[in-house]
Amino acid sequence: MAHADIYADLKRDHDKHRAMLKELSDLGGEPQKRRDLFEAFRLEVQSHAAAEEESLYATMLGKPDLRDDARHSVAEHKEIDDLIGELLDMEADGAAWEDKFAHLRHRYEHHIDEEEEEMFPAAEAKLDTATEERLAETYEERKPAELELARANPPGGDDRD
Repeated sequence: MAHADIYADLKRDHDKHRAMLKELSDLGGEPQKRRDLFEAFRLEVQSHAAAEEESLYATMLGKPDLRDDARHSVAEHKEIDDLIGELLDMEADGAAWEDKFAHLRHRYEHHIDEEEEEMFPAAEAKLDTATEERLAETYEERKPAELELARANPPGGDDRD
């Protein structure tokens, strides 16, 4: 079995999200295609964020020297979730949607860049390999389950189990 790596798992998802954001930005004049791709993005981001919080962030919150980074990232997840919810409530074929989407893209890319450049290295310096492997296993187990929950629960809802 390959070595489980929480940071590689998360980075792989981030790269997928960046590609989806670019594709969404490049889609002009195709509101149904845009809505379908945005829904795929929503599901991907919601399941990623929840599984990330249940694995890496949960552990970081228990470490005083990593707690502030985890809290900051959880707050950014909430902000992004709210923006996704706002976009879902808008028609996907106008300047207002495009402006809100550009804001979401900027905030989300900032968030994942910050995780990769600051938070992951800080966690890697403080967590041992066995913990990181356990976190990767938790993430890989939780993400599919979180995808099912995301399908049933739109952004902004707190009805999750």
